[in-house]
Order: sequence, then structure tokens, then C-alpha cells
Amino acid sequence: MIKKKLSINAEKIDKFLIRFLKKQGHSELSQPMKYGVVAGGKKIRSTVIFDTGKMLNINEKKLINICAAVECVHSYSLIHDDLPCMDNDAIRRGKPSTHIKYGEASAVLAGSSLLTLAFEIIADKKYKLNSKLKNEIIEYLANCSGHTGIAGGQELDLKFENKNKKINKIIDMQKKKTGKLFNFCLYAAGVIANKNSSEKRFLSNIGEEIGLLFQIADDFLDTTSSTKLAGKKVKKDSKKGKSTLPGLIGEKKAYKYAFNLKKKILLKLKKHGKKAKNLTNTIEFILGRNF
Repeated sequence: MIKKKLSINAEKIDKFLIRFLKKQGHSELSQPMKYGVVAGGKKIRSTVIFDTGKMLNINEKKLINICAAVECVHSYSLIHDDLPCMDNDAIRRGKPSTHIKYGEASAVLAGSSLLTLAFEIIADKKYKLNSKLKNEIIEYLANCSGHTGIAGGQELDLKFENKNKKINKIIDMQKKKTGKLFNFCLYAAGVIANKNSSEKRFLSNIGEEIGLLFQIADDFLDTTSSTKLAGKKVKKDSKKGKSTLPGLIGEKKAYKYAFNLKKKILLKLKKHGKKAKNLTNTIEFILGRNF
């Protein structure tokens, strides 16, 4: 059921992105950008946005642009993350990484262009959303994408390699690298639903915890999954000396930490009752997935 939901949502976002890129006209970077963002990946962040929208009674049409923007930011981060100067990964989403397919220079430029495309998608005049709300969403996405979010988390991830870091440092790094974009997913839905500051803070905190849960689950996959299932090379974190919870405290304790984190998130969502059912199902999937 969850796999079908992910597939349907991914198809919606891919179609939107193809149309949006086509509307912009062709450039030398159009193909590597499309290669990096369309067709492939679970697009689970989009599903989290749609699920949160259902919980907050938001029309799905108001969320498509947000989903597409998030997938652009996520794909930019993956393209750059795979580069030889960073994690040097040759496989992504079951196919050659963008820099393997198109060369390093084109990959850098395509990734950077996807990042800027995200803001164009939200600012688009055809996106019928109040300008004040658009500005708030754009500012928050910028904060989650840059040195206080994804980019800053990636820098810490690289600096922590082959270092003996404490658990709080690893969690802080993973909240930036992975948690911040999930944080944005729920925050943006809160903005569109015209929630007050307290409720938006509540949603963003849950989003960040979902992101942390996703990252810990991803770290498990590195040791338990296969390249075919994961769509990327596995069993590489320990070889590179990556700082992960399973690597620091062992898989058993790390799983217990993740299980308790999941319980904490689901408990917080109880206030939304049955409306949170889709989101809780997605959260259950995140920890139990094998791809």
C-alpha cells in the first residue's frame, strides 16, 4: 500500500517537473538537471508533504509546487554529495550518478541550477498562493538548504569522517543534513494552512525528528540492504569512517533509539487523530523499509 502511494506521488511530481522544465526552454544543463531530479528515488519527502496536507485539510493542488521544490533541493544535495570531492559515489537511484553520466563540471552546475529552480517553482506567478506566504516559505527553505541546514550538515558529515564524535554531535549533524528538509516539509504545510507560530514550530520540530528517523534508518540500510534494493552502493559508511549512530553505539542500541524516536513522533501526532493516519503510516514505513 505504501509503495503504491509513493509511486503515485512520485509520478505526479515527475510530471510537474517535466512540464516546468519544458516551459523554461532548453539549455545545456536541461538534460543533466532532468536526469538528476526526475524518474528515480522514493520522493518520500513529497509524500510527507501530501500526508501533512491531509492532516491539515489542505487541497493537494496547493502542495504540488512545494513538493517539486523540495525534490529539486533534495536532488541538488544528492548530486553534490556524490561528487568525488565529497562522498565519491558512482551509483544513485539505481543508475550512474550525475557526475558519472555528464561529468563533474556539468553535475556541479546542474545541482546548483536545481537549487535555484526550487525557488522559481515557489515564486511562479501561476502558483496561486498569497505573496506573503510565498515569501515566508522561500525564506524558510533557504534557511533549511544552506549553511544552517543541508550544506552545513554535509560539511560536518565530511569533517566527522574517521573521528570519534559523541552522540549529540552526530544527531546535530544529521538533523542539519537530513532533518532540516523534512522540517521544511511540515513547516511549509503549516504556512499554507495559516497556522500560528506555535503550531508551525510544533510541525517543524516533528518534521526534523522524522528526518532524523529517516537518516538513522538509512544508516541501517547501509549495513543490511543491497545495492540493487537501495539503488546506491551499500556497506560504505564504515569504510569511509562515517559518523553514524549504528557505528557509534551499535545496531541494537541505535535501533532502540530509533524505535523510541518513532514512538515519540507518533505520540505527538495523536492530537490530530484519524487525520494523521496517512502520515503515521509513512513514519512506520520509514523505520521498517528495506530500500
